Formats: sequence, C-alpha cells, structure tokens
Amino acid sequence: MAMATQRLFSLLHSSSLRSSSKYPKYWKNGVKRFCSSAMVHEEPITPPVDVKYNQLLINGQFVDAASGKTFPTFDPRTGETITMVAQADTEDVNRAVSAARKAFDEGPWPKMTAYERSCIMLRFAELLEKHSDELAALETWDNGKPYEQAANEEIPMLIRLFRYYAGWADKIHGLTAPADSLHHVQTLHEPIGVAGQIIPWNFPLLMFAWKVGPALACGNTVVLKPAEQTPLSALYVSKLFHEVGLPPGVLNVIPGFGSVGAALASHMDVDKLAFTGSTETGKSVLSAAAESNLKPVTLELGGKSPFIICEDADIDKAVELAHSAVFFNQGQCCCAGSRTFVHERVYDEFVEKAKARALKRVVGDPFKKGVEQGPQIDNEQFEKILKYIKSGTESGATLESGGEKLGSKGFYVQPTVFSNVEDTMLIAKDEIFGPVQSLLKFKDVEEVIRRANSSHYGLAAGVFTQNIDAANRISRALRVGTVWVNCFNIFDAAIPFGGYKMSGHGREKGVYSLNNYLQVKAVVTPLKNPAWL
Repeated sequence: MAMATQRLFSLLHSSSLRSSSKYPKYWKNGVKRFCSSAMVHEEPITPPVDVKYNQLLINGQFVDAASGKTFPTFDPRTGETITMVAQADTEDVNRAVSAARKAFDEGPWPKMTAYERSCIMLRFAELLEKHSDELAALETWDNGKPYEQAANEEIPMLIRLFRYYAGWADKIHGLTAPADSLHHVQTLHEPIGVAGQIIPWNFPLLMFAWKVGPALACGNTVVLKPAEQTPLSALYVSKLFHEVGLPPGVLNVIPGFGSVGAALASHMDVDKLAFTGSTETGKSVLSAAAESNLKPVTLELGGKSPFIICEDADIDKAVELAHSAVFFNQGQCCCAGSRTFVHERVYDEFVEKAKARALKRVVGDPFKKGVEQGPQIDNEQFEKILKYIKSGTESGATLESGGEKLGSKGFYVQPTVFSNVEDTMLIAKDEIFGPVQSLLKFKDVEEVIRRANSSHYGLAAGVFTQNIDAANRISRALRVGTVWVNCFNIFDAAIPFGGYKMSGHGREKGVYSLNNYLQVKAVVTPLKNPAWL
C-alpha cells in the first residue's frame, strides 16, 4: 500500500487532476472582435470581490494547517498570486476525517429527519443565490473562465443542483420484499458514512455540487479536497453552508497538494471515495482505496469525445455547435468534442467555416463583457497545450488557425483548428484539455462508428444529423456514457453523467448519483401469526 500511496501522491501533486443581460456594472461596452490579442494586452480588470476565506475548514471552524504552511493560488490572467492558502497535509486529513467521523457517528446530521436535511440544503441554495455575484467573480478570478459563463450558466446550475438534491433527501427509502418463507423482509437505504471527495480545477463549484449534493442528501459526512489551483470558491460556499445550520464536522474542506488526495484515498476511516480527474490518477486512486479498506470509489475521468457531423447537417449550425463543443471553458472540459468527424461531402465547407469561426472567437480578460475565452488554468497546462499543437503540425496535420500563445502575460492560447487529422496523431488520441479542434474526414456511418469507438475513453459524444435513423443507429452504437444529438454540453441536474471504458465508472447527477452514497441493508423478521393463515 505504501508504494501505491506514493504513486498517488506524485500524480495528485501534478496538474493531471482537473445569455442573460445581467452583467457587472464595471464591464465596459464594446468588443474588438477581430483582434483578440489586443484585448489580452489591456490592463487586467480588478475583480469586484475580496478573498475572505483561505484557511482549512475543519469541524465548522477555519483553522491553519497543522504545519503552518501555505501555498499561493494564482490569477491565470497574469500569473500573479491572488492570496496564500493554508496547505493541508496528512495530519490535517486525519483531523478532518476525525471530525467527519464524529459528526456521522455522534452528530445530528444522519440522525435528523430527511426533511430537516432538505430544509438546510434549500436554505443553502437561497443563500447561494444572494451571493451569486461574488461567487461568479471569485470563480472567474481563480480559474480564468469568462464571467458571463460563470454568472449566467454555472452559478445558476450550482443553485439548481442543491435544490435538486434537497428535493431527493426525503424521498430516499427502502422496499418491502416478498419472501418464499414466512418472513417479513424490508430493505433500508442507509448512508455509507464518511465520504472523501477530490474535485478538479476546471469547474470548481459545479464539481463541488456534483459531489457534496448527493452525499449530504443521503446523510453522509464529507471531507473535500479542492484542486490546489482553485481552492477559493469551495471555501467560500462551505462557509455559507454553515451559516444556514449545517452542523460542524459534516462538511470539511482541506486544500492542499498530492499528499492530501493520497491520504484520503488510503485512509482507513474514509468509507467512500469520489474522484474527478485524469485517468492515470484515477487508476492510482482506485488502487490506494483497494489496498486500504476496499472503500467503494466513483471515478469521473478523462475523455476524447467524438462529435460526428453527418452529410445532411445544416453546416452553419453544425459549425457553431462543434465550435462550442470543443472551445467551451477554454477547452478545459473532460467531455469536450475534440474529435470532430465530418462527412467527406461537406468536409471542405466545414473546414473553411470552422476556421472562420475560430478566428472570430474573442479571447481576453474574462471579466470583460463579450469575451468568449479566457486564459488556461496555469503555466503547466498552457505549455502542455502548446506542445500538443506543435505535435499536430509536426505529424502532418494542417494548421488552419491559431497555434500560438497570446500576449506576454498570463496563459492565453489562440483558438486552434487542425484539418487533415488522422486517427493515429496524438492530437486525435490524447486528451489535450485546451482550445484545439481536430477535424477528421469520414465516408459512411459504419466507418465513423468504428473510428469513434477506437479510443480508450468513453465519456461522451455528439451527433449532428437530420436523419432520425442515423441518430438512433449512431447513438446506440457509441460506447460512451452520454450522447448529445443535435446539441452538446447539456448538463441538467437530472441527467446522469459518467463514462464507459477508461473514462471511469459510476454516475454523477440525477437519481443514479444517490446510489454512490447509499448502502442497502436487508432486515428479515419471522412472521409468527401471518394474517392469511
């Protein structure tokens, strides 16, 4: 187990973990749509939010790390430090797990009525709504995603998710089962206990909701490790949760590096583990969990999603949807449609229009109104993307647009489009996690199904066609957890999300996510005087 834990530490220590009219008043009007780099050169806008919480949250209190160590979290727009954050380590993991264990074994959370838990979660959602502007600004500042995206899409979904799970809290129940013998049989759906959760940096608050929401609705307690790149928003919302009556020890947040994730995965008093990140790290998380106490593990891992454009597609609509599928969130999305398969009859037209759309994409300060793409998360991810772009040109793909960094400060990358991409190229096989679109040509449905499935990943896929038979044939044949037909990136709270193959196992969101945090107990009682005898 020591070797697995050490391996997990090294992996978690790396970055392999991962249109409303409501705009903030400080945004300026106007966007230079044809010169994204000019926007990057502008002086960064001062975020309209202050950092209030940068310590560990253990047992309802903000505390320093046991070691006293701190680490910087950076502004991706500039590479400059936002603030110093308390750096948890193994001793702090033990403190947090101990608090969560006590809260589960002795505290009121699992013992209170499900309706009472539901009410606390609903009050939390209301408070999130009141603080939505600060949360969106904090998310943008720490992550680099456009404020419009955070404010108009992600924060409303955060709130919706907690209301959704609040609604489930008092609807979780067992069954009465018939038995062949004279016995009364009932099943109980009980919380597992202490849930360790490790979330990535690409969608910090949404991943917080995907993990924490179902765990608490089921009556568990949580020790959460946010990504070291984006710890601020998880600390902020967790403080709000306690303001509406969440008991101490139920939700503990411990920012830190690889040692924190490794300690959670191998901890003997953690009953359940949930991880979102790279496939490589997921393997080590699973190994550490198995070698410790065989705790069940939910894994949401990498992807290389195909987006299939059939010959009957409305090309203009297909280009826009495919563009959004891969460039959304700076391309830092596990289900990004980064393998764009286009039928040979419309391929040339699609290439020209995809190139034109990428050239019009507005890159700049994510706090500025109208910006579509902000910086990548950090220098490591920035350099990784540029290396993949270089690999694409060296392997013979045609660089249609982009391919370079933008500006002299921060981690901005031009929206990049490659044509004439072959399945064997790294840009068509590896998860780049950046704004890089690979355009591949196909002849017929059977061919594209075979090629789309020839990947270790199986997270998601998109199909764009007007032919219902083609849509059904392709959807059923693809070995992925989600297929979007004539749409993409639809993340309703009720829609389950998860992967096939090396994209993980288990489902998040929807009713299926509750199964991750419940265990079933059968209670069998003899019938002494059955009514029917």
